[in-house]
Amino acid sequence: MPSSSPLALLGAVVPGPGRGNWLGWGFLVLLAAGVIYLLWLQRRLKDRISQLRAQREKVRGEERRVFDFLHELGEAFSHDLRAADLHRRIADGAAKILEAHGALLYLVDKSGERLAPMAATRHCPPLTPVPAHVLEQAASTPQAVESWIRLHPVAAGEGVVGAVWAAGEPRRVLQADSEPGLDSTRGTPLHAESVLAAPLHYAGQNLGVLAVANGAMGAVFSDDDFLVFRAIAEQAAFALFAAGMFAEAHEKRQLDRDVQVAREVQRILLPTAPPTALGFDISGVNAPARGLSGDYYDYVKVDSTCLGVAIADVCGKGIPASLLMAMCRTVLRSVAAGQGSPSAVLRAVNAQLFPDIKEDMFISMAYVILDSIEGRLTLARAGHDAPLLYSAAQHTVTPLKPPGMALGVDSGGVFDRVLKEHSVVMEKGDCLLLYTDGITEALDADGSEHGLENVMQALRESAPDGAAAVIERIGEDVRRHSAGLPQHDDITILAIVRSA
Repeated sequence: MPSSSPLALLGAVVPGPGRGNWLGWGFLVLLAAGVIYLLWLQRRLKDRISQLRAQREKVRGEERRVFDFLHELGEAFSHDLRAADLHRRIADGAAKILEAHGALLYLVDKSGERLAPMAATRHCPPLTPVPAHVLEQAASTPQAVESWIRLHPVAAGEGVVGAVWAAGEPRRVLQADSEPGLDSTRGTPLHAESVLAAPLHYAGQNLGVLAVANGAMGAVFSDDDFLVFRAIAEQAAFALFAAGMFAEAHEKRQLDRDVQVAREVQRILLPTAPPTALGFDISGVNAPARGLSGDYYDYVKVDSTCLGVAIADVCGKGIPASLLMAMCRTVLRSVAAGQGSPSAVLRAVNAQLFPDIKEDMFISMAYVILDSIEGRLTLARAGHDAPLLYSAAQHTVTPLKPPGMALGVDSGGVFDRVLKEHSVVMEKGDCLLLYTDGITEALDADGSEHGLENVMQALRESAPDGAAAVIERIGEDVRRHSAGLPQHDDITILAIVRSA
């Protein structure tokens, strides 16, 4: 069988000696050129295939690094990962994907005026001006610059990082020598020759800046590198935002648990049952608007025949109000035992609380001493709502308004002078109502308050049925008035009926 190789074909068409067949020689030249071209083309194809394979492997490697980066970010939310570990993963991942010499992650500090360094890979070139003394120190201690980077906050416009943060746009620096912010390291091994930096934006929030850099021995970042880097920055911003939300949710759960514990403690501090006071029927209730209450009531044994009854309303709500309420209870109990004058008790309470109360806080309080022998009540009122006295004989309700100012407003000079007492003998069936403004200021759907007149009417109608009936009636009236609307203020009610 004849050979079909290119050389055999050439031999088959070569003209014999002396033939003078120029046409044959021309065909031979063309055929040789064609063979050479085919060999060249084959070689080009092999080279191109090799290039494509290399590019494919590069893309696959880049894809693997990106997927690994995303996987690590995803793992951050399936484990109890510290914020510092997430920051490190972002910086390490960005440097690894782009095969950069280093990466830096800055986040906006609490003031919102500077960027705080959160993560920096080893040997990362600085992207802000480095002080001369730090560079001098780096000559003998190479870690000096790395330490400075990790401790130095960046202002808007300072270096590449500050400029990107101020502009709010990603940036690629191709010739770092022309970048003013990098002049301080020019001519040193620390100099950055190629930089990519991007602001971290998510959900309308400016979270910080991510940057990668190459030194003199590294490649210049390409357009494709810039596209990949911007995608990395977007994912990093999402991860940081989500981590922040996760941390806030965790803190809220912890705070909710703490509030629940505080609520239990506060519940223990309030009376669990009314006291047994000879000749008096007493009932009280406290209903916080939130988990914790700024209202307070208490019963204090003064001596063998007298009982002190206190009600107070701390300005504010939530944890601060509840803490101040606990302080008030402690102080009241420390000064009330054995003291038969309610005004003297309130003066002593004010003197102890005033130094520890913030300027924007105060406490209104009413304190009553009941004498079981005489049936007498003696009242002092420190800026609190006027207690209501129901007369069974006359079927009337009268507000009791002895003068006085709130606790914590004055150190004592004015407070002691203004505070006065009011004393009255209660007859059988008479009822004293102590309350906080949560019942009079309860709102309906139209924004109208429940009002004092409705409370007085409820007292007139329910007092003959006893202290518990008074509490139940007033509470039901407030609920009916509010018609299911959320309670906006703490409610505390105390009813004292002369039973004998």
